[in-house]
Amino acid sequence: MLAAQFMNLLDVFIVNVAAPTVQSDLGASGGSLQLVVAGYTITYAVLLVTGARLGGRLGPGRLFQVGLAAFTLTSLACGLAATTGQLITFRFLQGVGAALMLPQVLSLIQRTFTGAERGRALAMFGAVIATGAAAGQVAGGVLVSADLFGWGWRPIFLVNVPIGLALLVLGARVVPLDRPGPGERARELDLPGLALLSAAVLAFTVPLVLGQEEDWPTWCWLSLAGSVLLLAGFAWFESRLARRGGAPLLSPRVLRSPGMGLAVTRICLVMAVNSGLMFAFSLHLQGPEAGEGLGYGALRAGLSFLPTALMFGLVSLTWRRLPAAWHPYLVPAGLLTAAAGTLGVGLLLRDGDPLGPAVLTLFGVNGAGMALAYAPLLVRALSSVRPEDAADASGLTGTMTQLGMLVGTATFGTLFLERTESALSSTDGLWVTTLALSATCVAVAALGLLGARGARGGTPRP
Repeated sequence: MLAAQFMNLLDVFIVNVAAPTVQSDLGASGGSLQLVVAGYTITYAVLLVTGARLGGRLGPGRLFQVGLAAFTLTSLACGLAATTGQLITFRFLQGVGAALMLPQVLSLIQRTFTGAERGRALAMFGAVIATGAAAGQVAGGVLVSADLFGWGWRPIFLVNVPIGLALLVLGARVVPLDRPGPGERARELDLPGLALLSAAVLAFTVPLVLGQEEDWPTWCWLSLAGSVLLLAGFAWFESRLARRGGAPLLSPRVLRSPGMGLAVTRICLVMAVNSGLMFAFSLHLQGPEAGEGLGYGALRAGLSFLPTALMFGLVSLTWRRLPAAWHPYLVPAGLLTAAAGTLGVGLLLRDGDPLGPAVLTLFGVNGAGMALAYAPLLVRALSSVRPEDAADASGLTGTMTQLGMLVGTATFGTLFLERTESALSSTDGLWVTTLALSATCVAVAALGLLGARGARGGTPRP
């Protein structure tokens, strides 16, 4: 299950590195290239809650296998696409497969493991979630630079096919394929709520994905405002449905779980910082030297993020060994560590200097800090959720994670691009962006301290 999760995350970020090659090979316009990169993300974010709810009704193991098969097949189609239009279409369909497959991972963890075993499984899940971003940059650089069989960018998709087939065979043997209980099967699919939430997420994600490319036209702002109204309508409808004894799309028990609201908010903000950081540094590393970028190739730029990926994975897997009394304070401590690492990198690169050992070390420090900020949050958000509510919790945390990544890329990415353009200097854009990222980490740390204060006086949760 975690291998499938990791494969999906690689696919999200690996395309960023290969985008210039795709554009030159297929003759894609800027807008078309944006849809190649973002089409997957849009359908994935919009349909996550739907996939989670269908898993609750049909069985998470069964839907995991269906989604994995769809993801593998559409990966093959993406790798064989002959035109930009075909690639865009297959990328949208690939997002549908991911939305069916990935919510089931958390649901299966919640249903299969209990106690300390569940905590360890969630820690491993957190490590995969966060290292996938940096690993995607590395893998993208390696595959594009290798130009396997002269296929250029196509191996970034085709590599999923043998992996997906192997996981399908293995999944048929080891993934629980039991049907859900009668209570879960009998729970109606809340179609009006599903339509309202999907419309709200779509109205929110499309302008975030396309706004920068289109220079933020009026329709983007109208769409963002409409998403707020649609979300308010969704909340009203779900509350009314629950009062009437119906089955809302998200169980009220999940939303009322201790600390859930604060935890998912912080998860969203942490992922926004992480994605904004990856986006800005990727552009600076590969930017032309004439614009004070570092002019690195895809491989060298991707390998630069290796310390981040390694430290994120290591800390995500080991933070539970720290004394339990420290756990409520790990999130703010991690965010302050990430703020210091990010600010340090900005200072060292402010004059256009190349990456050296000090910068790579600070990349590792940042990865460790972000791991301390994210992994305990995920475990805390899911530790008190009942197994029968696993689908709802999976859809909620997955959607907030994805929205955080989109918000981070849109906000910090826009700041970097606009500052770079106005100052005609990538280094200036990077410096301003690192200041904003560090300040955001400090602000989110304040929310973490509020959570820690609330946990004080009781038994700290894992």
